[in-house]
Amino acid sequence: MARVTEATYAIGEISRLVDLSQRTIRYYEEIGLLHSVRRIENGKRVYTDHDVRRLKFINRLKVLGLSLAEMVELEKIYRKQRNNREILPKLLEILDERAAQIDERVAQLAALKKEIREYQQRLRNKVLQDAIHEGPGTTGKEMRS
Repeated sequence: MARVTEATYAIGEISRLVDLSQRTIRYYEEIGLLHSVRRIENGKRVYTDHDVRRLKFINRLKVLGLSLAEMVELEKIYRKQRNNREILPKLLEILDERAAQIDERVAQLAALKKEIREYQQRLRNKVLQDAIHEGPGTTGKEMRS
């Protein structure tokens, strides 16, 4: 039976594949988010398709609003349990929190938008009132003196 060899990538290649800086990838390794990185004899890091999938998953979690600390916590749970049984409920809890935070922020932004619109209307009314009081052929200076 023929042995299938897994594709490997240098850090520059994987950096381009997942759109992360090399420093970020090294940092993820340092904090334990990327723990399966192999090194060849001269100490160079070698990444695999598994690492590509992992980094893409980390990027997805970042987009969903998870902090690195939360990701590290999930990774620790996974390493201990070696299954998703405890991770998925924890991830759902975190995502529920994020959704609630977004709902709250949307409500704050809607209130701010309403306040801005009301203030704009007051300013428009003031500009209109000033224009009416000044009348044609007069300047604001003449009306105030």
